[in-house]
Amino acid sequence: MTTVQPGSGSMVRRILLGSQLRRLREGCAITREDAGYAIRASESKISRMELGRVSFKERDVADLLSLYGVHDGDDREALLGLVREANKSGWWHSFNDVLPGWFQTYIGLEEAAALIRTYEVQFVPGLLQCEPYARAIFAQSRPVLAEEELERRVSLRMRRQKALTDGEGPRLWAVIDEAALRRPVGGPEVMRAQVQHLLDMAEQPNVVVQVMPFRFGAHAGESGAFSILRFPEQDLADVVYLEQLTSALYLDKRDDVDEYVQVMERLCVDSLTPQQTTDLLAAILKER
Repeated sequence: MTTVQPGSGSMVRRILLGSQLRRLREGCAITREDAGYAIRASESKISRMELGRVSFKERDVADLLSLYGVHDGDDREALLGLVREANKSGWWHSFNDVLPGWFQTYIGLEEAAALIRTYEVQFVPGLLQCEPYARAIFAQSRPVLAEEELERRVSLRMRRQKALTDGEGPRLWAVIDEAALRRPVGGPEVMRAQVQHLLDMAEQPNVVVQVMPFRFGAHAGESGAFSILRFPEQDLADVVYLEQLTSALYLDKRDDVDEYVQVMERLCVDSLTPQQTTDLLAAILKER
């Protein structure tokens, strides 16, 4: 039986529970159609449950466990307890008024990750943005945001960063294209604050920052920004996150993930080392 680590988000609990239900079903050679019939549901619902893409009803899981031959009290209670935990709302649900549904999934994964590796081209990664810089980015949204909504979005971004500084969050390894540091977001004062913030964050023991310099020329990150999330639970595959204007892609197939891991490894090798990055940030700060 897999143990869920403290602090794991409800999204990851659903994925973990779904993967365990899938293994139990396959171990009994039961089809999704037959499993769906047992809980008065469709084959597609079983598929969504096993992928962790729907909420779980405790009665449905109990019926499936009986179908799969799980009768031991401790094993059943462990999985049913996971159902209750998976259905709890995360802190980010209080921001539903400004949080797109497709991004809620990402925050749940971000909360549960043990390691986040990210490559950014146009802007400093959200987890490393200072408040004035984040505000300047949101101020450019189209259509223009009302002041109250803008401040709510800034508050959400700042709240996400607590995981990096409270001592219990993930490790963050960020590769930032130099273009993001040269782009004058919000004006000189804001950019000074942002570069100083990067210097401060780079001193955190769980944060690594590297810059891909202009002088390197063409590099492995030609496809654009992406993040790779790794979890403490061995049952969970790495997830690649690709953000679009009105939606996002979540890739977890081994072949897809391996491609992005190779690109990230190449970016880390070809970028400035963390110490060289610190030197560049200090030089940029002097220039400004």
